[in-house]
Formats: sequence, structure tokens, C-alpha cells
Amino acid sequence: MSDIISPLPGIFYRRPAPDKDVFVQEGDLVDAGQTIGIVEIMKQFTEIQATTAGRIGAFQVEDFGTVSPGDVIVTLSTDGLR
Repeated sequence: MSDIISPLPGIFYRRPAPDKDVFVQEGDLVDAGQTIGIVEIMKQFTEIQATTAGRIGAFQVEDFGTVSPGDVIVTLSTDGLR
């Protein structure tokens, strides 16, 4: 298991724009470096990326949820992927 954490405070978004699909859903396989969401602070958007390959577990932050530095956004399962 590996946690993807927020590097900064702000609002977490699961999609690139209101009319777009979410970056990833629970259960999706992701590659290291793949964008899983964005954090917005003062109209500046920062992509949040998977730090390792794995399967997306449960999101710990809701879409449009507030995050602080170090908050877990999602748990990534790496079991059986090697």
C-alpha cells in the first residue's frame, strides 16, 4: 500500500474541468507519474500524480474537498503488480 498525499493546501478536484470525466476512479490501474487529480489554491492548479504504479483504492478526500499539506488523498494498492 502507498498513500498519495497533498503537497500543498487547497481544494482537491478529481476532474480537469467541470464538464470533463474524472482523472481516475476507484479500482483503476495507474502508472507512476499519472495524474489522479488537481489541487487549486488562489487560482493556481497543481497536478497530483501517482508516485508509483498501482490500483486506486478509496479516495480519502471528496471532489471539491479541502486538503492540507500531508493529507492523504487516496490509497494506492501495489500488491501483486510486480
